[in-house]
Amino acid sequence: MTTMEIATRLVALCREGKFDEARALYADDAVSVEAGAPPGGQREAVGLAAIEAKGKWWSDNHEVHSAKITGPWPHDDRFIVGFEFDVTMKATGQRFTMEEAGLYTVKDGAIVREEFFYSMGG
Repeated sequence: MTTMEIATRLVALCREGKFDEARALYADDAVSVEAGAPPGGQREAVGLAAIEAKGKWWSDNHEVHSAKITGPWPHDDRFIVGFEFDVTMKATGQRFTMEEAGLYTVKDGAIVREEFFYSMGG
């Protein structure tokens, strides 16, 4: 698949709420980098299993009320996707909205790196 085909497929799956299925677009050794480390976690997840574990942590700890996915915006072997979520933290009941941009890098027909950009507050 080309970078644009992967980008279009990722956005379509995310718009359908099929974030787990979207991981089929990733290389086994893909790297995911957050702007900041999640509680008790690392900023960087290396390998598909670690990325899947990060996704499980997110869904175990957050209730997503709605999601808006924008893009993709391609640039050579990379593309950006915008995300806006309305979520509640299950442990505290705190509801909030968050916006982030994901920068994805494609190599040999698979996503090999994703980097997320968002405000850390303060």
